[in-house]
Amino acid sequence: MSSIKGLGGRLYSGETSINIVGNAKRWYLVSALFTLLSIGALTLQGLHLGIEFKGGSAYTFPTTTATVEQARTAVESTGISGELIIQKIGEDKIRVQTGSLTNAQSDSVEAAIVSTFGVSAADIDTQLIGPSWGKEITKKALYGLLAFIIVILLFLAMTFEPKMALAALVAVLHDVLITVGIYALIGFDVTPATVIGFLTILGYSLYDTVVIFDKVRENTRSITSTSKQTFTQATNLAVNQTIVRSINTTVIALLPVGAILFIGGGLLGAGTLKDISLALFIGMLVGSYSSVFIAPGVLAQLREKEPAMIALAKRVQARGTAAVGTTATSSSVQIATADVSERRGPRNQPKRKGRK
Repeated sequence: MSSIKGLGGRLYSGETSINIVGNAKRWYLVSALFTLLSIGALTLQGLHLGIEFKGGSAYTFPTTTATVEQARTAVESTGISGELIIQKIGEDKIRVQTGSLTNAQSDSVEAAIVSTFGVSAADIDTQLIGPSWGKEITKKALYGLLAFIIVILLFLAMTFEPKMALAALVAVLHDVLITVGIYALIGFDVTPATVIGFLTILGYSLYDTVVIFDKVRENTRSITSTSKQTFTQATNLAVNQTIVRSINTTVIALLPVGAILFIGGGLLGAGTLKDISLALFIGMLVGSYSSVFIAPGVLAQLREKEPAMIALAKRVQARGTAAVGTTATSSSVQIATADVSERRGPRNQPKRKGRK
């Protein structure tokens, strides 16, 4: 633990430095790989939308002995065709999900469940959602995401600067695309709880990015007058100064989310907990990565194109060259002095007359 504290102190003071911003292209390649995988998963498999978005019927009933195969056989015996998803929830429940059904078809499914598994109709939790309602929910979810992004952009532009807002937006889109792609790859249903998880991870990612950008602003407030560092170097120092904090907050945040995901969703079988916790777990990891490795690099590249930063980079480079030249000259003078002193000695001193 003391070694970690010592490392954090050395990173903060600049004694030890990890060149994160300078190696931004490497991180871009990693992100590009995951982005391509996400696009491929979305193109080939697509998202598995829950009935809340596409409409359909869901029947959840208690049972301790029934299997998924038995439930499938019972529902198929009613003559219903099309999409049919049957899941075991915990140890004592089964959930049957179908496409949109008429009232008569829904009654026949309930009757098949009652006759096959011996449960009463009152014990069956039935959800019937029409296609128009699903489209309305989808539209509202997209509107909510768009409104969130616009508000965040305005806030960052007013609090920091437009280029910081643009860099943060790139990181947010990066997080959303990769998280959605992983959801498509795994095949989990996208429910309203998933959308809530998406909005939550965007806020978490931006929170970490804002902390780093605040340190960047502090380090670059008078950077053009000092001419000691380029904007990229000052940004890299800010990332080094906050990276230990980012790791600590991410680990602490992932512990309870992981507990909800693996215990609540896996062992207890709570579907809503599984949907929201998976989005949070994946999004927090991706959001922490983008806050440290993507957003600062994008910001540095945008700012380094400004005329003032170009002139600053030239002054810093000239100053470094002059310092190297001065060091080399000092070394030469020392060597020359040493040569002269070596030539001095008994041979160069006047000979003494011998004693009589």
